[in-house]
Amino acid sequence: MSTNNENSIETSQPNETTGKSDKHKTKMQKLKSVVDASIAAADKEQGIIILMTGNGKGKSSSGFGSAARALGHGHKVGVVQFLKGEFTTGEFLFFSQQPNCEYHAIGDGFTWNTQDRDSDIATAKKAYAQTEKFLQDESVDLVVLDEITYMFKYDYLPIEPFLTALRQRPKMQTVIITGRGAKPELKEIADTVSVIDDVKHAFRAGIKARPGVDW
Repeated sequence: MSTNNENSIETSQPNETTGKSDKHKTKMQKLKSVVDASIAAADKEQGIIILMTGNGKGKSSSGFGSAARALGHGHKVGVVQFLKGEFTTGEFLFFSQQPNCEYHAIGDGFTWNTQDRDSDIATAKKAYAQTEKFLQDESVDLVVLDEITYMFKYDYLPIEPFLTALRQRPKMQTVIITGRGAKPELKEIADTVSVIDDVKHAFRAGIKARPGVDW
C-alpha cells in the first residue's frame, strides 16, 4: 500500500523533470546566443598559424588529424617531417598515398641517435629548403611542419628567415608547427597556440611504443 508521502514523491517527479528541462533549455539558449555572437564577430578570411608544443603526447597526432580533415575537404596538403625520416611512420604510409598530399620525411632520426651536429644541420637545411617551397606555393592550403621546433631549439637553423617566410606566405595558407620547446618568437607569431601537458605516459610504466599508436 502506498503512503501519502510516496504518492507525493511520485506526483512531484514529472514536475521536477519538466523544471530541469526548462532550465536546461534556457541555459542552452543563452549559450547559443554567446556562440552565435562570437561566430558573427569572426569575419576575417585568412589562413592561420597553429603551434602545437609542450612535453605531452599528441602534438604530431593533432597536426596529422588536421591534415586528414583538410584532405577530406579536397584541399592540398604539404608535409615536412624534420626528425622521423630514419624509420617509417604510420602517417607516412598513409598520407604519402594520398593524391592531394606531398609528403617529405627528411630527418635522419632523433638528435640523440645521430650524435652528429654537422650532419643534423645539413639535414635540417635540406628539410627547410622544402619548407620554403611549400610556404611560397599558393596551391598548398595546409602545411604541416612536424618537429620543426627542435631545429631552432638546438640552433640548427636561424629562426628569423622562418618567421619572415611565415609572414610572407600566401594569405589563405594555414601552417601547423609541432614540437617541444617552441621559442617565444613562434608563440608570438602563431594565431593559435596549444601546450600539451605531460601528465602521464605509458612508456614510463615500461609499456613499449606501438605501431599505429605511437608511430
